[in-house]
Amino acid sequence: MTRPHRLRLPSPAGPPLVGHLPFADAPGVPDPIAVTSRWLTRGGRPWFPVSGEFHYSRYPAGEWEEELLKMKAGGVTAVASYLIWIHHEETEGRVRFDGDRDLRRFAELCTLHGLDFIPRIGPWSHAEVRNGGLPDWLLARDCAPRTDDPAYLEPVRAWFTAIAEQLRGLDRAHGGPIVAIQIENELYDQPGHLLTLKRMAQEAGMSAPLWTSTAWGGVQLPPDELLPLYGGYTETFWTEADGGWPDTCRKHFFFTHQRDDEGIGADLRPTTVRGGEPDAFADRFPWATCELGGGMAVSYHRRPRVNADDIGALGLTKIGCGSVWQGFYMFHGGTNPSGELTTLQESHATGYPNDLPALTYDFQAPLGEYGQYRRTYHELRLQHLLLADFGDRIAPMRSTLPERQPDGQGDRDTLRWAVRGDDGSGFLFVNNHQPHEPLPDHPDTSFTVEFPNGSGQLTLPSVPVTVPRGAYFCWPLRLDVAGLRLEWATAQPVCTVDVDGRTVLVLAATDGIAPELALDAATVASVGSPTGDITPVGDRLLVTGLRPGTDALVEVETADGGRVGLLVLDAATARTAYRGEAWGAERLVLCGDGVVFDHDEVRLHGSRAAVSFAVLPAPERAPVVDGVTVSPEADGVFTRYPVPSRGGEGDVPRVTLVRPAGPAPETTTGVQGRASAPADKYFDTVAAEYRVDVPDELPPGTLLRLHWTGDVGRAYVGDTLVADQFFSGRVWDIGVDRLPADTLRADGLRLRLLPLHPEAPVYVPEQASGAGETAAVVSAEWVTARTRTVRAG
Repeated sequence: MTRPHRLRLPSPAGPPLVGHLPFADAPGVPDPIAVTSRWLTRGGRPWFPVSGEFHYSRYPAGEWEEELLKMKAGGVTAVASYLIWIHHEETEGRVRFDGDRDLRRFAELCTLHGLDFIPRIGPWSHAEVRNGGLPDWLLARDCAPRTDDPAYLEPVRAWFTAIAEQLRGLDRAHGGPIVAIQIENELYDQPGHLLTLKRMAQEAGMSAPLWTSTAWGGVQLPPDELLPLYGGYTETFWTEADGGWPDTCRKHFFFTHQRDDEGIGADLRPTTVRGGEPDAFADRFPWATCELGGGMAVSYHRRPRVNADDIGALGLTKIGCGSVWQGFYMFHGGTNPSGELTTLQESHATGYPNDLPALTYDFQAPLGEYGQYRRTYHELRLQHLLLADFGDRIAPMRSTLPERQPDGQGDRDTLRWAVRGDDGSGFLFVNNHQPHEPLPDHPDTSFTVEFPNGSGQLTLPSVPVTVPRGAYFCWPLRLDVAGLRLEWATAQPVCTVDVDGRTVLVLAATDGIAPELALDAATVASVGSPTGDITPVGDRLLVTGLRPGTDALVEVETADGGRVGLLVLDAATARTAYRGEAWGAERLVLCGDGVVFDHDEVRLHGSRAAVSFAVLPAPERAPVVDGVTVSPEADGVFTRYPVPSRGGEGDVPRVTLVRPAGPAPETTTGVQGRASAPADKYFDTVAAEYRVDVPDELPPGTLLRLHWTGDVGRAYVGDTLVADQFFSGRVWDIGVDRLPADTLRADGLRLRLLPLHPEAPVYVPEQASGAGETAAVVSAEWVTARTRTVRAG
C-alpha cells in the first residue's frame, strides 16, 4: 500500500527581528557578523557556520597546523576550544603559554588558514577536566567559586587579563579570527554572574561580534547579553550504568522544534537549581549549537560506543529541525597533559561523579587522539559540503513538521521527516536511523509538499520508494542551479564545482533508493544522460535509470544558454569527496584517504600502502606525488591518479606476556554511588603485564593498534604512564611518536591490563559484554599514517 506523507509549508512569517541585540562587529570589517532572531548573517548574507571543538592544550603543538587543515577539509569553518585554566596555571602565579599551551600561536594558525576561532574562556569549563578547569589553589581559597564573590573574581580577573594579552591584536578589528567568545559553561541560575564575567572579559580587552553561553538545562541568561547555544548527544557517559539508553539522547533522532537538552550536565546540576523555560529564547535568538556530540567520552562506570551513522543522523536531523549553526564537541580528540602536581582528569578524587581515564580524551571523535580519521569524519564532511554551498539558502528557511507526528519517543513505526522551506523552494529531510533500537524499512513511500501563497505542490518521487532502515538524507525541492530549476532529486546535494565554465552540481545517492531527477522543462533547452532515461511528464523532464557513479553526469543546456551538469555519485564514492583550492582552481577530489589543501599543495593522509585520487576538473599537467609524476587514468568524468606504493606494513608487533592477570579486584563506589576506577596498587599486583618491543626503524606517524580485553589498560615506558583506556570493545591506539624514545629503546613498552569483576556495576556495550572479565592482548598491529605530498606538475 502506498504511504503518502503530506506537509503544508506555512506562509512566510515576515522578516526576523534585527538590531534588537547588543552585538556588534568591529567597525569597518568587510564581512560584518550580525544576529537576527532566526539566523546569523555575515557580510549581509545569511551565514551557516560549522564549528568543531579542538583543545590545543590536549594536543602536541608541532602537529596543530596539519590537524587544523584536516578540520578545514572536513568542512569546519570555526575552531572552538576551551581555555582550560588549570592547564595554564596549575601553580598559582606561574601562568604558562609555552609549548602545547601556546594559545596565541594556535589562534594565529587559524588566521593563517582562514578558520574562525571561538575561545571558550570559562573560568569553569568542565571539559572532563579536574575541578572543571579551576586550579586546586583557587579552590583552596576562602571564596565561593562561580559567583560574584570578590575573593573569587580577583583571580578570575587576572586570568582574563592573561588571556586578553595572548589574544591581543587577534580580534576582528585587526583582521583576527575571533568571531565569538563563550562565557563560563553550564551555569544555570546566575545570570548576574554571567554578565559580570562578560563585562570583566571586555574590560580586560577581549572583543568579538558574538558573546555566547551554553543554554541547555533551562539556563537563565542576562537579557539579550549572551547568544544561547544548545547541544545534543547520541550517548552519555555521565548517566547511570544501569539506566539504559537515555530518553534525552533518543529525542535527538526525531524532528522537533524543542531546542533544549535537559540531559547535558544533569549529573553536575544540583537538583535544587531551576532554570528558565526550555524555549524561552526562541523568539529572540536563532537555533544555534555548540555541542552536538561528535563522539562520546567513556567514564569508568559507563562506557558508551558511538558509530558514524549515529553522529551523521543526529547532525542531519538537527539541520532539518532548524539549526543555523552546527557546532560539534569534540571534532578532534586529544590527550590530557600530565600534571605537575596531580593528574588533570575529572574524577571521584575531586568530588565529580565520573572517573575518567587519566590521559586519553579521544572522545571517539571524527579525528582521534592521534589525528586518526574515523568514518564519522566522512559522514559529517558530506553534510558540511552541503552547508558550504547551500547554507545561505537553508539558514533563512523555516523548519516545518508534518501533521502526522510520531506518538512519543517509543514510536518506531512513523516515518521521521521534515522540510525546511520558504514560499517557493526547500529541502526535505528524512531520518530513519537511531542507535540501539533500529527503525524499520518504510516501503511505498512518497511525499507531498504544498508551498504557500499559491506556489503549488510537489509530489515526489514519481514512483513510491522504500526508505531503507538506517537511511538518513536530504533531498532538494525546486533548487535553482545556474539557470536550471531542479524540481526535486532523490539524491542529496553535495556541492557544486566549475568545470570548463559549466556548473556541475554533485549529488549523493542513498543506498537502496534509485536516484531520480525532475527538471523544470521551461528551464531546459536540451538534456543528455549517458546511462539514464529522459521522459517528459507534464511540465517536467524526469531522468531515471541512472547508475550512480563517476560517469553518471546529466548534461543540460539551459533555456538561457548556460550549461549545467548534474553528477550523481554512489553513496560510498560521495563519502570520499573533498572540495578545496588546488593548483590554481577550486577542485573536487575523490580519495579514500584523508585530504588536506594547503595553498600550493595537497597532502594525502592514510595508512594504506596503495592509494589513488581522482580530480575534477583535472589539472593541466599530471601532478607530482612525492617528487614523482603520476600517470592519469580516466574515471568517468574524473581523472584518476594512482599513487606509487611505499611497501607494506612491516613486521607484526612482538608482544610478550610477562605476567598473567590475577583475580579481578572487587569494585568500589564513590560519588553518587557510582563505580570508581581501580586503585593504582592493583596494576602492580593483579594486572596482566605484556612487553611490546618497538623497533627503532618504525616510520613517523606509526600507531600501535591493540585488540584487547579487560577492564582498564595502562601503558608505561619505564615508570611513566604514557597511555590508558577503559575497555568498551574498541581498539586501543597508542602513538609511538609520542613515547620517550631513549627510555623506549631501553625498556620497551609495558602494558598492564586489569580484568573486570563479573559483578562490577559498570556498563559495557552489549557487543563487548563479558569480554572484559579476561585481561588479554588478543592481537596487535602497526598502523602507519603515511603522508603523501601532491604538487602541480
